[in-house]
Order: sequence, then structure tokens, then C-alpha cells
Amino acid sequence: MDPMKIEHPSTHLNPAMVKTIRDSAFKAERLGKIPPDQLAIIYEQKWFKLLVPAVYSGLEKSIPELVRLEESISWANGSLGWVVTLCCGAGWFGGFIDEEKAAEIFGSMNLCLAGSGAATGEATITPNGYKISGKWKYASGAHHATHFTANCIIKNGDEVVLNEGGSPLILPFIFDAKTVNILPAWKYTGMVATGSDAFEVQDIELSTLHCFKIDPNAAIVKTALYQYPFLQLAEATLAANISGMAIHFMDLCAAIFAEKQEQINLSSLQKNLLNELLVKQENELGKIRKSFYSAVDNSWVKLKQQGFPDDATMESVSKTSRSLAKTARECVDQLYPYCGLIAANTESEINQVWRDIHTASQHSLLTFR
Repeated sequence: MDPMKIEHPSTHLNPAMVKTIRDSAFKAERLGKIPPDQLAIIYEQKWFKLLVPAVYSGLEKSIPELVRLEESISWANGSLGWVVTLCCGAGWFGGFIDEEKAAEIFGSMNLCLAGSGAATGEATITPNGYKISGKWKYASGAHHATHFTANCIIKNGDEVVLNEGGSPLILPFIFDAKTVNILPAWKYTGMVATGSDAFEVQDIELSTLHCFKIDPNAAIVKTALYQYPFLQLAEATLAANISGMAIHFMDLCAAIFAEKQEQINLSSLQKNLLNELLVKQENELGKIRKSFYSAVDNSWVKLKQQGFPDDATMESVSKTSRSLAKTARECVDQLYPYCGLIAANTESEINQVWRDIHTASQHSLLTFR
């Protein structure tokens, strides 16, 4: 793969696979979760294991490979891409979990980790580990999860444990899905099939092996992937998802605009405006995609060369990720008014993509530039 070549997302997926995914997209919305035919592809391709360490039968993809593939999956379908991205992102934690526990967790063919980064749980220290209770929102892929990860505030008795800076100590934990209650809570206009419901645990007792620390210095697996900063990993993968959805929208828009060229009620000036508008938005998105992939690829090269990421390089990943997400949404909004009522029809593919991108782009990580 030429790391500097920015291909159309279709390059990375088999056309038959894309057809299967898109043919079941509305069935997925009715179910409110990823349907069996899409799950079969995920398991066959090991997409939930994209970032799981190779030592635990994972694919351990490089960051440049990862973001291109995730953009492609979201181009095929936004909900599917989002679930794959969030769940395989949680699989990255395998590089930080105790080897014995990780080997037990990550060997399953149907592995899927859902979870939340919000610190809305409490873990009280016990003689054998921790007693944990909490409730967390927005666990994409919850209905397929074999395990859940979640952040908890650490307590010693009734006292909150403080870190060196004086703020509450927060650590992530991993739970077996059997100990988790899923709470129906995902009632949003888009990303309907992500099944991003809430979950809770009540007074479960876990050993210290279920607790881990996300820090390059705390990595158990000593390969480059687990030295990559989590913030930029999250920003880049979410931005790639939104980009994939925007490209899907533009592809559908191109077909609608082509049909409009045959309409006799439109003047030549109006038809030219449509063509020029589409080309302009495609170029705008293409320009920022190039900058984004250049920053991501450079960050991986630097990491491999230096053994650690430098601040300026990683700030470039953050900046271009936010710019890509913003540009993708804005390009879609420039085109939407010219698509006609089909774009407002909730049973149309283009409307589904529009709903997905406007829901996904509300993620707080990419809201501010």
C-alpha cells in the first residue's frame, strides 16, 4: 500500500461484501442493532480484532491501515462502521491488560468489547480487588458484546482516592457481559443500528486483573501500536468514520444530480450549478482527507522511527481529525438542499446516511476545533 495515496473507500472492500451490508441496512435499523448477515462479515474479517494484539490472535493493524479500513466500512454503512470502530477500539486495551486475563478474554472468535469512557462508576478497594457499581451511557455494540469496559472513580471505603495531581483517581475495568445489565436508552435519529444503549453493574466483585491503566509506560504488549496515544487514536478513527459517511452521501448525491440533468424543468444554468457544487464539495473533502492521511501516516512513521510520538506530530493528527469531521459535515449540508424530497424520505438510503452523519458528528471529541 502506498501510504500517501488517498483512494476512494470502495478500494478496501469487496463489492459483494458492500452489497450485503447495504442490503441489510434498513433491517439493521428495525432491529436496532447489527443484524446477523453483517455480523457474519465482521467475524469472518475479524474486524472486532483489528487492534487486538497479535499474540492474542488479533490483527494488530497499523494506524494508517486501520483508519483507511474504518473509513471504508463507514462508507458502506455508518452504523456498522461506528460499531466496528468503537468495539475494535476497545480491543486495543488488550495491549494493557494482564497477560493471563487477556489470553482468557481475547481468544474468542466472536469477541466484541463495548463500553464507555465516562467515569460514572465507582470501584471500592477490597482485600481481593474491587467492588464495582455504576451506570454508563452510549455503549455502541452492546448487544453483541462479550465484554464491557468502563471507567470508575477509585474509592477506599468512603474516601475517594486521589492521584498525584490531587484529582480523583479514575481507572478502567473490564467486565464479562454476563455481569452486565443492558438498559434501553438509544433513541436518536441516526446511527440507529449501533444499539448504543446504556449498561450497568451492581456490586460486582472483581480481582485486580480486571483493572488496567492506559498509558504507554503501562503497556503489557511492547509493540508500536500500544505506544500510540489513545486521544489521537480515538480522534482519527472517529473522523475517518464521518468522512466515510460523507463520501457515501456524495456518491448518492452524484446519482441524484445525474438524474436531474435529464429534467426539462431545470435550466442549463441550474444544471451547471449542480455539477459545479458537487465537484466543489468533493474537492473540499478530498483536500482535507489528504491532509488528514498525511498527518496520520506521518505520526505512525515517526512513532516507528523514534519509539515515541512527539507533541507537534500528534497535535497535527488532532487538528486534521477535527477539520475532517467538520468539513465532511459541512460538505454534506451544502449538497443536501439540492437533492430533493428523496433526501428527506426516512426510507431512502441518502436520508439514512444524512441522519447517520449528523448523529455521529455530535461526538464531543470532534466538536471543537
